[in-house]
Amino acid sequence: MTHRNLARIFIAGTVLIGGAGFSASTETGVAPLGAYTAAERRHWAFQPRRDVQPPVLTDAAAKAFIRTPIDAFILAGLRKEGLPPAPEAGRPTLIRRVTYDLHGLPPTPEEIQAFVNDKSPRAYENLIDKLLDSPRYGEQWARHWLDVVRFAESDGYEYDTHRPDAFRYRDYVVSSFQNDKPYDEFITEQIAGDEMEPKTDGRLVASGFNRLGPLRKNAGNQEVASSRTEVLTEMTNIAGAAILGVTVGCARCHDHKFDPFRQSDYYRLQGYFAQTQSNDVVIATPEEQAGYKAAMEPIEREMRKLRSSMRRASEEEKGKIQVRLEELDEKVPPPLTAYYAVSNNVKDMTQIHLLGRGDYRNKGAKVGMRPLGILLPEGEAELPLDTARPRTKLAAWIVDPANPLTSRVMVNRIWGYHFGRGIVSTPNDFGRMGTRPTHPELLDWLANQYVKGGWKMKPIHRMILLSSAYRQASEAPAETIAAAKDAGNKLLWKWNRRRLEAEELRDSMLAVSGKLNLKTGGPSVMVNIDPELIKDLKRPQYWVPTRDKSEHGRRTIYMIYKRNLILPFMQVFDSPDTLLSCARREQSTHSPQALELLNGELSNSLARALAERLLNDRKTASERIDYGFRLVAGRAPNAKEKSLAMGYLDDPDPAAIAEFALTLLNSNAFLYVN
Repeated sequence: MTHRNLARIFIAGTVLIGGAGFSASTETGVAPLGAYTAAERRHWAFQPRRDVQPPVLTDAAAKAFIRTPIDAFILAGLRKEGLPPAPEAGRPTLIRRVTYDLHGLPPTPEEIQAFVNDKSPRAYENLIDKLLDSPRYGEQWARHWLDVVRFAESDGYEYDTHRPDAFRYRDYVVSSFQNDKPYDEFITEQIAGDEMEPKTDGRLVASGFNRLGPLRKNAGNQEVASSRTEVLTEMTNIAGAAILGVTVGCARCHDHKFDPFRQSDYYRLQGYFAQTQSNDVVIATPEEQAGYKAAMEPIEREMRKLRSSMRRASEEEKGKIQVRLEELDEKVPPPLTAYYAVSNNVKDMTQIHLLGRGDYRNKGAKVGMRPLGILLPEGEAELPLDTARPRTKLAAWIVDPANPLTSRVMVNRIWGYHFGRGIVSTPNDFGRMGTRPTHPELLDWLANQYVKGGWKMKPIHRMILLSSAYRQASEAPAETIAAAKDAGNKLLWKWNRRRLEAEELRDSMLAVSGKLNLKTGGPSVMVNIDPELIKDLKRPQYWVPTRDKSEHGRRTIYMIYKRNLILPFMQVFDSPDTLLSCARREQSTHSPQALELLNGELSNSLARALAERLLNDRKTASERIDYGFRLVAGRAPNAKEKSLAMGYLDDPDPAAIAEFALTLLNSNAFLYVN
């Protein structure tokens, strides 16, 4: 008998027509373990990684192309379809491409020229090593991870309360990538850093991963069962999507419709977080703590009275009490400086039940904790919820080298950020509704290398970036024929041209204009924005632009990430909303983008700064045009571009040079990486 049929018998007579849930009488039951069919277990992502070897290609053309084992896999796939690879891109193109990939910033004209002139056979390899060693690498690749874990510095929903210490998690991620922290350690610290010994500050901050999701607050009652259910849901779903690359969250309300995840699987996974509670580890001074306590005591005392009276109040009185509670909530002082972390509390542990349609009011059978059943031997027992260090046990299963998902998911993300598309093009969904890998043997080989290499990312970067596949030009000689066979370039017969992402675009405008502040870490920066946008916030008084204007020129990763107010420039260029995990950035093309670049305050102010730089650093119109193109596009202007620009800049008029600079910032040569 299948698990689904067992579940139907188990809840027989309790599912309401047009309603939701289990009857209360099932609360003392034991949720069925269920069986998994052979067909379910055969899905490629749940199979152990194969010990594959690169294809052996010995002809002269293959030997010329194969620089790393990656190339053997790619070339074998191309030859199977009768497609030749594109020729290698030129050096100016390569340095711009790889610098953006690793730093999210353009190379300077001097760096480009030095690379072009470098006659060493290791010139490109030395360039990659230099880029990987730079602090800019940690910032760029931390940004990708922050997308995946939906990092933000406010709660979202109506109140969107600011999280003043959440920036520490961002800095932890930047440091981890920069220092190439082994991925198994990186994941363990985030899931269970507070359970690890010794309990270092960094590990406590890392455990804030479990609190990154949006949080619904209510001035009248912030501890209701529905809120706790939402918190546990956020913790569970992000572990599935970000780390395991599966849509286990779809099994919250019912058995997954496509993948072999039972509803009991979902709640057993949630069981690992049953003891987990928010923990702000205060690091403020004793004086600050005393001041905060003195300010909070009268507010809390009145709030307790109001909440108590609300239970006996009429509907009209409840409305008045709610208004008063919100007024008091406005008077709450900013929280004390703290590490935004979690801790375990067995006493307040949440009993985990199967929930009919995910509704906390419709409790079904109790469950313990257990990893996803499809990846376990049949009949694997669950552990009780009060087991010591539960999230450490979950992390150990996730980063076990035998886990077929974890290493595949991460190397697929790395590949996707370099090539614009993952080997699996749905990075958060390795299930049946996701795409199948274009190069399954390569995916397993890379995952094996990742684990064997101690879960280090930088060696994987080097292997990819040194490959001929990565060095290909973005235009192919036989493009029409190749596109007819493989329109999506899944087989990589050329490199995929891409537009700069929102952060890269803003940071690049700052860089070429000479206004980029490379200060690292610390509290996030608030910039001046349209007052009309601030008025829409629940607490507009908390949007206080950073006083030091030089801070406004810092990299975008250090700007405030507020859920209910995405910076307009970021939003128009497809910055994610931070409510859900962003598996990959989508790229749209629409008129507001052109309007923002042509008329926006940011682009115009930085165009004026770029014009000032051209005026100060170069004496003639010809020199200014050449320098402007080398700064913005990484190359000299072509004959037509030079002629048009010379006709416009016939005298050193600052206004005309500013218009020229704005034109450069609107050009495809600036906006796209080839």
